Amino acid sequence: MDSSSGHSQRAGYAFLIEQYGLRVLPNWHRSSVRATGGLRAAVHGDRVESVYPPSYWPGDGLGNHLEFALKYDGVNPGILAALFEQVPGSEVAAWIASKPQGKYARRIWFLYEFLTDARLPLPDLTSGNYIPVLESELYYTVPGRRVARQRIIDNQLGGRQFCPLVRRTAKLKAMEDIDLRGRCEDVVAPYRTDLLRRALSYLYTKETKSSFEIEQVKPSASRTEKFIGLLELAEHQDFCDKAHLIDVQNRIVDPRFQDTDYRKNQNYVGQSISYQKQLVHYICPSPTDLPTLMDGLFAAHRIMLDGSLPSVIHAAVVSYGFVFIHPFEDGNGRIHRFLIHNIFFQRGLVPKGLMFPVSAAMLKNPELYEQSLEAFSTPLLRLIDYDLDETGHMTVTSDAGALYRYIDMTAQAEALYEFVMLTIEHELVEELNFLNSYDSTKQSIQNIIDMPDRLIDLFIHCCLQNNGHLSARKRASLFDFLTDDELNLLEQAFRTGFARTEVSSQNI
Repeated sequence: MDSSSGHSQRAGYAFLIEQYGLRVLPNWHRSSVRATGGLRAAVHGDRVESVYPPSYWPGDGLGNHLEFALKYDGVNPGILAALFEQVPGSEVAAWIASKPQGKYARRIWFLYEFLTDARLPLPDLTSGNYIPVLESELYYTVPGRRVARQRIIDNQLGGRQFCPLVRRTAKLKAMEDIDLRGRCEDVVAPYRTDLLRRALSYLYTKETKSSFEIEQVKPSASRTEKFIGLLELAEHQDFCDKAHLIDVQNRIVDPRFQDTDYRKNQNYVGQSISYQKQLVHYICPSPTDLPTLMDGLFAAHRIMLDGSLPSVIHAAVVSYGFVFIHPFEDGNGRIHRFLIHNIFFQRGLVPKGLMFPVSAAMLKNPELYEQSLEAFSTPLLRLIDYDLDETGHMTVTSDAGALYRYIDMTAQAEALYEFVMLTIEHELVEELNFLNSYDSTKQSIQNIIDMPDRLIDLFIHCCLQNNGHLSARKRASLFDFLTDDELNLLEQAFRTGFARTEVSSQNI
């Protein structure tokens, strides 16, 4: 480092990215070393930039910056995979051979062979303690497998085909300390058992309507019932394999767009802003990469099932991993949200007889949901070269497969925790309060006039749609038998019954 200059010089991953011209997703932490001054750090959104004093300068060599990166910038398989494609293995091996027992050298050695599927010309280690690839204080990990060659414990959340990463941030640590299942049981404890049984049906309907509404789709009654049926099945079997997911896709989309395999076309998520003009929001992986990525996703799911990973982290990795891979022509978003429920049920997060309408929380908090998707899609878009023809057909002209294989899913895990908390504290309570109010209102109406249940339900429904009043048109067509005094009493009973209940379109 030139000590005569007051300027800072990149170090760690930032140095390697610049030195080798790597096209990679940005790391959450960027380092530089300045010739004067002390340690400083600045937070920019979800990214941290640290400037270190001159004593931290690692040197100019590849190995020096690899070690610095692991020590201060963390483990980033995506950047390492891109780097190892550029540098000779012999250069990496020479640096490892100079310090074969060093923990950072051993991790780099393991990650090189893990990411490249190539063996470096180094002899196996025969002594020393086993060390983890990921430090459990900094990352979410699984118990892992022992690799004798480097005396390493591979405790990553996936394998070579798909290896996501979730950092143990302060926000996630705080969420992890909350007993979500216990909190849910406390929330529903005051309500009657029969009310909870009835609520389950409403919750399934609410979740289904919300999941479709997020995509601005109005499903037919039969498609709605099919999705509700799937949510009910989610409690009983593991859907995270190819055959099951194709079956799910076939059940929830228009029959004309059912797939029998992964998509064969290059697709993207976008919107039309004018004639023959598309605004592209997200570019999906190439069809040729789908089998490998999906096999990797399924393998990661099985790895996480065997570990002690928190349920929300597991569900975030699989569900967001699925929607980022986008394996089908249609229905990917709904399947992504369905997988959240499937994993929650498998991991025992949801108390028996309930379900979490997570999509309803996403629908009510669209900015948070969009941010969770854009945390990956926005930086990805800057790295992919593509062409769109006049028909909207996309051709990707750069090799982008590895970008989808090693994703930092910390932002998605944080968002899903927030949605689960919103679901428990608001969506469940709202639905239970609604049913409570409905029951008391129905009883009050029955005390005023002895109408059949069908007409009482219809009257309540009409008032829900019209701010507590029966419209003149519906009175004339449906309730012409009511006197003015009876109508006033019934409307008052409705307003009293629902006075403290928040009513949403999902309740109607």
